[in-house]
Amino acid sequence: MAISSSEPSGPTDSVEAGSALIEAIRTELPALRLLTDAADRESYRNDETAYLSAGLPLAVALPETTAQVAALVRLAAAHEVPVVPRGAGSGLSGGAAGIEGGLTIALTRMNRVLEIDRENLLVVTQPGILNADLKAAVAAEGLFYAPDPASYEICSIGGNLGTNAGGLCCVKYGQTRDSVLGLEVVLADGRVIRTGGRNVKDVAGYALTHLFVGSQGTLGIITEATLRLHVAPPPRSTFLAFFPTVPAAGRAVAAIVAAGLHPVTLELLDHETILAVDDAFQLGLERDAGAMLMVESDLPLAAAAAELDAAVAACEREGASAVVRAQDPQEADWLRGARRLALRALERQGTVRMEDVGVPRGRVPELLVAIQDAADRHGVRVATFGHAGDGNLHPNFIFDRDDPRAAELTEAVRDDIFAAALALGGTVTAEHGIGLSRRAALVDQIGPDAIDVMRSIKAALDPLGILNPGRVI
Repeated sequence: MAISSSEPSGPTDSVEAGSALIEAIRTELPALRLLTDAADRESYRNDETAYLSAGLPLAVALPETTAQVAALVRLAAAHEVPVVPRGAGSGLSGGAAGIEGGLTIALTRMNRVLEIDRENLLVVTQPGILNADLKAAVAAEGLFYAPDPASYEICSIGGNLGTNAGGLCCVKYGQTRDSVLGLEVVLADGRVIRTGGRNVKDVAGYALTHLFVGSQGTLGIITEATLRLHVAPPPRSTFLAFFPTVPAAGRAVAAIVAAGLHPVTLELLDHETILAVDDAFQLGLERDAGAMLMVESDLPLAAAAAELDAAVAACEREGASAVVRAQDPQEADWLRGARRLALRALERQGTVRMEDVGVPRGRVPELLVAIQDAADRHGVRVATFGHAGDGNLHPNFIFDRDDPRAAELTEAVRDDIFAAALALGGTVTAEHGIGLSRRAALVDQIGPDAIDVMRSIKAALDPLGILNPGRVI
């Protein structure tokens, strides 16, 4: 059954409270863009999570300053109306889906780069900027922002912070949290605090910055971020390796990691994904392969060649049937497209529900087998790709667009895969977040005592429960 986010989960869904809030916002913030027409609000009902039934927001506010966000939260608290912070709406966990009678605060107009500090290798930015636009802005200064979700062209930095997003570079540079130095956050009562700062090392007090990153707007609304940069590395050297079976590719991943190599990218596509990408974009991939790995190095030229030589040797020891190595940066971009286009290719074939599980890297081969076994048990077509270098895989369930059992089967297969990931010492989400769609699974992973600790933190920071209620816990 599809999970619903329209269930009463906020402090109040009273029509009177909602009307009073809208009037108060218009009185106090007359210059603020506030969407109240049903057609406008409808476009903010869902994120990209398939088979999720979400509520229709009472209104959608589009602030341009931290002061406006603080005022909105303070007014919502006064009227006890739930608040949903939202970035670009590209999330895959229901974390930014609408709540019936709630106020959605969309941060897309807060999209400016405030400062690029080359000397200290950092950037200060508002949350509404797209990941791709931030990358371009710092690249113009010879710098590099590492977090690199596959959806980087459409996802916002605020959304990346909210979910602690991962991406194709995680295996070397870590997740979003590893690039955050400091935050400006609006709390549930409208107060504004700053956490962290510009220091590379800072152990003063509790690690509040890390607490807010990944909290999906349930503890505060991030309105500014100070992010770590790197000097731009050389163009990446890239190769694709094709394997007769998925387990063989999984073993190659384990062999690359065990060899002490540190590629910037180590991605996997299974047979179904290879076919979908090749059908959609005619890239000339090995269509009879059971799986494909994309391996990249961003080391200087000679070092990159040595790293890729060692990775190719590991793949060949595990039975790679073919290796395609890019001869120049343009060809590397072409090869990289095979991975970046994976979800888009699958979505051409029907409705796709992408999931997000992770295991210790050495257990990737077992997880790949478990994913296929779960899909076969329920008669569901599955295509798997993901960040195999850090143990994070994305099983994608593909259904005809009018399949009446799609939502039910999605839940059944997903539950089996979650159980398999946990049995392997893994996680039910490695980068997309718990949001709304994985709440029950979080209890299975961390246990009721840890959930109680999380509830205590939530209650301390948001005693009225107005910030994204019903999400995460």
